Amino acid sequence: MKKLAVSAAALLAFAAPAAAEVIEVEMLNRTEDGRNMAFSQELIMADVGDVIRFVPTDRGHNAQTVEGAIPDGQEGIKGRINEAVEYEVTEPGVSAIICLPHVTLGMVAVVVADGDLSNADAVRDAQIRGRSGQKVDELLSQAEADLGS
Repeated sequence: MKKLAVSAAALLAFAAPAAAEVIEVEMLNRTEDGRNMAFSQELIMADVGDVIRFVPTDRGHNAQTVEGAIPDGQEGIKGRINEAVEYEVTEPGVSAIICLPHVTLGMVAVVVADGDLSNADAVRDAQIRGRSGQKVDELLSQAEADLGS
């Protein structure tokens, strides 16, 4: 009986999915490297199952997805100003996350889940205002270079 219990425990341990990572991203007025109105990480490489927690370290920010700039099947987020919000990655692909009050200033982050860039063109074509639209293109180019695409 003891052998059976040990074997069952071993099977469960191997069958359990890998632990999801919580990636914390701060919403800042100014980063340590001098960027104004920015997320602490702008290109976020994640895995399906990870949770990205956007934390309003400085006041006056939110985090939200952009319509047409997330993978099919992925649920979007719309955080309130000055409140933390979590983005659970459920689908492989690219997502754009903006701070609505500072989108024209370039406050945007790009999430690449499972190294999948298949919807990158759709994200580039999404209606992302101001400097953020240009920054999304730059971040996607960086992701393509990093992933050898």
